[in-house]
Amino acid sequence: MAIAKAERLMNLALCLLGTRRPLSKRELRDSIEAYVEAFGPGNGAGGNDDSFNRMFERDKDDLRELGLVIETVESLDGEVGYLARRDSNRLPPITLDAEEAAALGLAAKVWQQARLAGAASGALQKLRAAGLPEDVDPYGAHGALEPRIPVHEAAFEPLMLACRDRRPVVFDYRKATAAHPEQRHVEPWALECWRGHWYLAGWDRDRGAERVFRLSRITGKVRSRGGRYTADVPDVVTVRETVASWAGEITDRSARIRLRSAAGYPLRAKATSVRELGDGWDELEIPYGHGLDAWLVEFGPDVVVLEPAELRADVVDRLRAVAKG
Repeated sequence: MAIAKAERLMNLALCLLGTRRPLSKRELRDSIEAYVEAFGPGNGAGGNDDSFNRMFERDKDDLRELGLVIETVESLDGEVGYLARRDSNRLPPITLDAEEAAALGLAAKVWQQARLAGAASGALQKLRAAGLPEDVDPYGAHGALEPRIPVHEAAFEPLMLACRDRRPVVFDYRKATAAHPEQRHVEPWALECWRGHWYLAGWDRDRGAERVFRLSRITGKVRSRGGRYTADVPDVVTVRETVASWAGEITDRSARIRLRSAAGYPLRAKATSVRELGDGWDELEIPYGHGLDAWLVEFGPDVVVLEPAELRADVVDRLRAVAKG
């Protein structure tokens, strides 16, 4: 929703909620700055009555769709007026048990290092004002533990807003196997944190397919683009499952590699067996699934694939592509 429209709807809602008597279209037109600027005063002399009526009806329908209860009242002289009674638009009392309150407190604490810290703290204060117990310990019996979601990537904020507003974006992205970044045109769907890294799932317009991007590999600024989405947004976006598959987390075989001593600790953590070879090298057996070749390339000359042959060939091809770049 455009900022100008959102502001106009907010002002219309405030007028309808703040009045003690029904307001006519003319009165609302004269009370809301956006209407006056667009159509002039509601004295019938501006010649814009039809345009104003169409916009007002759309705005009224939008507010009702958002949940505002707007009443239409006809006065004695036959003039139609509008108002939104506060008792009809008041939310029910918030009732939370100790476990629910603790969960909300914990969720608010999670975002202390992110841009949402202010919004999360403000929401928690409003809930406490509405009756959230002050003495609830959001950490329960584990007060020494404090969860955090680190957000260090500059791309996080513009992508979060783009996902919320359904706006296509453009950014430069460097794949793990590429020497230089490439420009990507993406319709962003969802952001998710997995194992300490943030990922964006969306529709890659250039490739015509769903893609997942690691935010730490986005270089430069994320730029918004106008226009609508060209692909449907799925009801469920499986970011973690996709990343796990690409990272070789979903495995059905084993691979044998040589790894330089004192290097590749993430590989060692996954190894099912480790054997010292001497001369500064170890031999590891690790689970093998889709995407393992891309992961092994990240370790450069510290890794040599022994078997299977197709994995070795995939790694060599990727390394050659990087060398050519």
